Amino acid sequence: MKITTWNINSIRKRLDIVHRVLNEIQPDVLCLQEIKVITELFPYEFFNKLGYVTQYIKGQSGYNGVAILGKFGTIKDVQEMQLSSESRHLSVLLSNGIELHNFYIPAGGDVPDSVVNEKFKYKLQFFDDITAWFLNNRTAKDKIILVGDLNVAPLENDVWSHKQLLKVVSHTPVEIEKINSLYKSIDFLDAIRKFIPPEQKLYSWWSYRNRDWRKSDRGRRLDHIWVTQPLFPYVIEGHIAREVRGYLNPSDHCPVTIQLSKRQ
Repeated sequence: MKITTWNINSIRKRLDIVHRVLNEIQPDVLCLQEIKVITELFPYEFFNKLGYVTQYIKGQSGYNGVAILGKFGTIKDVQEMQLSSESRHLSVLLSNGIELHNFYIPAGGDVPDSVVNEKFKYKLQFFDDITAWFLNNRTAKDKIILVGDLNVAPLENDVWSHKQLLKVVSHTPVEIEKINSLYKSIDFLDAIRKFIPPEQKLYSWWSYRNRDWRKSDRGRRLDHIWVTQPLFPYVIEGHIAREVRGYLNPSDHCPVTIQLSKRQ
């Protein structure tokens, strides 16, 4: 099974690039964040024609919104879990018994100070809340995959300059502490870093402000796929489709994909 996560940054603006990427990567399950559309106006038929017949959408007008789309037989059922009062989380049970969580963590605004910046305070609390949920409701023995735009680049080589970004939202020490607490909650493992070691620079996001994003290469790895320990041996491939950032009318994020072996 191949699973792709992608912050699409407005699904209806990017149907052409979505069509291209799905043909190239051919995931069995697609998790989207920031679809920026109410549930009723999601392009259901577009995905039906591409073979993604199982569709679970949690939309919101103008911002946020998440979706999980699967080919026939890949998803057993949606799980109703209130982990966010906004449209920032969806969870499904896959046909192979794996629980899949799709998150869009709040960005946190521009000022990394929870006293003066309510958005940053909300982001930190969001991490605390979902960390507590996993600690109280799941164990390290469960087969769980967590994907999404987590809006934190935790490792030094997840950003273009560790030193310069320590005071920039997405790489501050307090955010790294929070994401690490979630990571350790039920002993998640980083499925992408299994194939690309922490010593190597790795990004999934490049700002639109960079006119020549390739040349400046000032990226951050904000998009992640984690798995619990029982699944880790079965992750046989993991990569970030960096080239998609250079396609026509791109999202500022790139698709992140893992493949699991058939034997579970």
